[in-house]
Amino acid sequence: MSRTDELAGQLSAELTAEISDLARLSAGASRETWSFSADGEPLILQRSRFVAAPGTGVDEPTILRHAHAGGVTVPEIVAASSGEGHDIGAQFTIARQLDGESIARKILRDDEFTTARERFVDDCARELAAIHALDPAPVAASLPTVDDPVAAQRATYEMVGDPHPVFDLAFRWLAENRPPPRPARIVHGDFRMGNFLVGPDGITAVLDWELAHLGDPVEDLGWLVARAWRFRGPGEVGGIGTREQLLAAYVAAGGFEISMAELKWWEVLASLRWGVITMFMGGEHRSGSTRSVEQATIGRRVVETEYDVMLLLLPELQGAS
Repeated sequence: MSRTDELAGQLSAELTAEISDLARLSAGASRETWSFSADGEPLILQRSRFVAAPGTGVDEPTILRHAHAGGVTVPEIVAASSGEGHDIGAQFTIARQLDGESIARKILRDDEFTTARERFVDDCARELAAIHALDPAPVAASLPTVDDPVAAQRATYEMVGDPHPVFDLAFRWLAENRPPPRPARIVHGDFRMGNFLVGPDGITAVLDWELAHLGDPVEDLGWLVARAWRFRGPGEVGGIGTREQLLAAYVAAGGFEISMAELKWWEVLASLRWGVITMFMGGEHRSGSTRSVEQATIGRRVVETEYDVMLLLLPELQGAS
C-alpha cells in the first residue's frame, strides 16, 4: 500500500466519508499539507512533521476556532488532534478549503491580483487589528507566552553555537533601544506574505498559526514588513505598500497608534529572528537530526538576513559615528 493510499484510509476512518483527489501540496519546513475531497467536499489537511513537547506547542485548532469566532479570516476547522496516538499524525488539522493563491510571486505580479494588491495593506491591517482585539483569556492555556522575545532569540542563537558578528551587533542595538512593552495580546507569530490565501478581491484566509503566542502585538507588524517577506516586490509591506500606509490602516481598522521608531525596533528583531531560524534549520540538517533539503536550503540564507540587518542598522551606526 502506498503512503497516499494509507493516508486516504486514515482520513476515511476519521471523517467516515469517501476520500478522493488526495494530493500532496507544496509544504512548509515544519509540516505537510494535503488537499482532498470527503464525500465531494474539498478539504485541507495539515499535519506536523514534529511532535511538540508537552506544554511547549500551540493548540492550533483551539486558536483557529477562537479566531474564526472573533471575525478573523481563517479556515473553518472540521477535525483536529493535538495529542499522541492518532493514525493521521500526532498533531493535525482538517479544514474547509478556501479559494486563493499563496505563492508570493503570483500575487505580486499576475494581473489577476491587481485589485487584491490595491487592497493588500488595508486587508493586512484589518486582519491584524482583529487578531490583536481577540480576548486572550479563553485560549491562554493553549498558547505559550513570550515575555522577552530578544532573550528567546538569544537562547536559540547561543544553542546553535555559530557566532555571527552582525547578529551580535543586532542584539546589542535591540537591548539599547528597546521600546516600552505593551500589554500582552494574541500574536499570530508568522503573519507575512506566503501565509495568506489571496483571491482576486483580496485576502481570503490567514494561515499557519503554529507560532502563535501571547506577547507584544507590534511583533506581527514588524514581521510583516521585514525584507525577507517582500519577495522582490518594491513595497515594504509584503512587497506592496509602505510602512506608513500600514500603520495608518491599522489604526483605521481599530488598532493602536505605533510610532515608526517602535516599528523599526520590531523590524530589526524580525530580521534577526529569521536569521536565527535559518541558522537553526541549517544546523539541524548538518547534525543529521533532521534530513531535509528544504531546511538545508533555508540554512544557506543566513547571509541574506545579515544583509537585511545591516541595511536597517547602518543609518543608526552612521549617526552614532
